[in-house]
Amino acid sequence: MLIPHDTRIALDIVVDLMNTTPEGDHGDGLEDLPALYAFVQNYNISDVGELGEHDLNAVREVRDRFTDVFAATDARTAAEMINQLVASAGTTPQLTDHDGYDWHVHYFAPGASVAEHLAADCGMALAFMIVAGEHERLRRCEAPGCGRAFVDLSRNRSRRYCDSRTCGNRLHVAAYRARRKEAAG
Repeated sequence: MLIPHDTRIALDIVVDLMNTTPEGDHGDGLEDLPALYAFVQNYNISDVGELGEHDLNAVREVRDRFTDVFAATDARTAAEMINQLVASAGTTPQLTDHDGYDWHVHYFAPGASVAEHLAADCGMALAFMIVAGEHERLRRCEAPGCGRAFVDLSRNRSRRYCDSRTCGNRLHVAAYRARRKEAAG
C-alpha cells in the first residue's frame, strides 16, 4: 500500500492523539495547555498561534471523534463520521510548500484553530484509508489491558499489537511460560 508522506504523517498524528486518551493506568496525555503545546511542537503543526483552554477542549473533542472512527465496525459508518468531522473543520484544500517540505495539500482553512487543523488534515488521511479499502487497518492493540490505537501497515494486514517489542513480546513470553508450566505440570 502506497501512502503519500503527508498522509502518513497525518495518520501518525491521529494515532498519537488518540493514544493521549486516559485509559487504565495512563493519565490524560493532553491534561493541560503545556501538553497541547508539546504535541503541536512535536508534530510541527503549522499556523498555530496562541492556544487557550477552548483549544484544549476542542482538540480533546476531535480526539474522541477519531476514536469513534477507529471503533466503527464498517467502512460506511467510518466514512459518515469522517465526512462530519472534515465538514466541521471548514476545509479549504490548498497546495503549499512551507518549512522545507515539498508540495503537499493542507485541507484546513487559513486561520483555522488547531482542532480544525487536526480534524481536516487527519480526517482526510483517514478518508484516504477508507477510499483505499483499508478501513480494517485502523486498529486497537489486542494485548490485554492495552488498547492503544495504531494503523496496521503490514503487507498482509496481520499486525495485532501496537508495538511488537512490548505488547507482542510480553504476550509471546507469557504464552511460552504457560506452555512450559503445562508441560512440566
